[in-house]
Amino acid sequence: MPDFSWSRALTANQLDDRPLANWKYRRLPFRAGVTILQRATTVGVRQTIDAGAQNMQQKSPVHGGGTAGVQPIPQTSPVLQFIAEAGDEIIISNDEVAGGTPTVDGYINVEPM
Repeated sequence: MPDFSWSRALTANQLDDRPLANWKYRRLPFRAGVTILQRATTVGVRQTIDAGAQNMQQKSPVHGGGTAGVQPIPQTSPVLQFIAEAGDEIIISNDEVAGGTPTVDGYINVEPM
């Protein structure tokens, strides 16, 4: 059950920041249940999440109020869960839309099925 967490500082109006770009399991070698949590320090971040050809979340706000460097947990951050197939590439794309410089902290877990 691979896990990965990140803390990424975005610049003002930065588009298409991909925290999973260098993660070994972003292209799944097996069918898996996927759990993703993200939380930002401001409310100006939008996320798009894709798995293979499926759009799991379309340009939606990332929950704000986080502290830079603090990993989100289910009690304080929305949880996105879905099933992805072997060979699917998991893409998380974050856009900063408010002209700020937020930090986005996140966590992903993939459970083989």
